[in-house]
Amino acid sequence: MGQDRTVTKRHPIGVFDSGVGGLTVVRALRSAIPGEDIIYLGDTARVPYGSKSPRTVERYALACQQFLLDRGVKLVLIACNTASANALPALIAASPVPVIGAVEPGASSALAATRNGHLGVIGTLGTIRSGAYATAIHSRNPEAQLSALACPLLVPLAEEGWTDDDIARLVAKRYLVQLFAQDREIDTLVLGCTHYPLLKDVLAQVGSEIAGHPVAVVDSASAMAEAAREALGSGANRRSTAGRLDCFATDTSRLDELAPRFLGEPLTGFELVDL
Repeated sequence: MGQDRTVTKRHPIGVFDSGVGGLTVVRALRSAIPGEDIIYLGDTARVPYGSKSPRTVERYALACQQFLLDRGVKLVLIACNTASANALPALIAASPVPVIGAVEPGASSALAATRNGHLGVIGTLGTIRSGAYATAIHSRNPEAQLSALACPLLVPLAEEGWTDDDIARLVAKRYLVQLFAQDREIDTLVLGCTHYPLLKDVLAQVGSEIAGHPVAVVDSASAMAEAAREALGSGANRRSTAGRLDCFATDTSRLDELAPRFLGEPLTGFELVDL
């Protein structure tokens, strides 16, 4: 980790993602620890990260993290599964404050939720190719059975707001039939992308129909928020008023339309920045 830096309860939490999906993490944070100020950065000019090389993802992620560190954050959340899967060690090494990725909290929550040890993970191509969830899950439980599948079409569905219609159900079924063909006993599905919580209800319903038994759905956004609350401990800002949210992006086109969908509340706007 980089050189230690004095932080206080009043310092903000920093969150970054390749796009707007990370606002589901901000949404979960504002529910779990509402008194916290949050700075959010969406690297929307270079989205998606999921199709880029690990080295490129690491370079982009380090730039995003430095942007947040320059604004005095006390904790960094990598609200991007692809960046977490490919760049976490480099991000931790470069940061003077704690860094929380998306993969480790999601893996822990999945193992807590499963009844039979059979897990499924869906995410971007980059996240699935990295094998990061398999590593995180098997380091905690070597006996766990894990199946994984890249589901790239779920991201544009979430962004278009097509999250609870026939199209969403058909696409979810197309993917999940492939996933459950690997292991019919999967009882817990990990949403390894911060866009996917918008499709959580459809994925749970379709997954349970295909499996023929209830399938629990774990989203990394909620798991990250809980990990942040635990990491802050007594250093959390527990004021009674809602914390401030400042949002930045490297491309602001469509954000007025997209951001409220993921955040779950109105948003006044993003400030355009150049990394």
